[in-house]
Amino acid sequence: MKKYIWVLLVLSSITAAAQVSVHTEMRTATWNLIGLKYDKQVKPLVWQAVFPPALKAIHNKIIELPGYIIPTKVGNSFSEFMFSIVPIASCPYCGTGDIPSMIEVKTLKPINWTEEPITLRGKFIINDSGDSRSTFFLLDATKR
Repeated sequence: MKKYIWVLLVLSSITAAAQVSVHTEMRTATWNLIGLKYDKQVKPLVWQAVFPPALKAIHNKIIELPGYIIPTKVGNSFSEFMFSIVPIASCPYCGTGDIPSMIEVKTLKPINWTEEPITLRGKFIINDSGDSRSTFFLLDATKR
């Protein structure tokens, strides 16, 4: 019996050591507002983005967002990239996980890539034109 308990303890410790590290939670009131956007079907096979009033209220305003850089090009320093509430390892396009809220960022000067979360400040723009670009932009962004 002691042998079985010992094996169970060893297996439990191996399983605990194999757990993926959890990222720092970046959810803020502003990220929650961005998450309010949803799509509705307006006719068969045609969907349209819906931006609730609370989300529209921050359009064209200067905001701050914490998050993670998701590069869209090869390099170590970027002036254009995606910004996410979760790190690249949690992105379904780059690793594992669900589709996170993301914003396309254009900075005033390049920012070095890091796996650590950063905070950006810039002008929040909602792209409701229906084109294929990003839905949200953070323009003239600076690292805080």
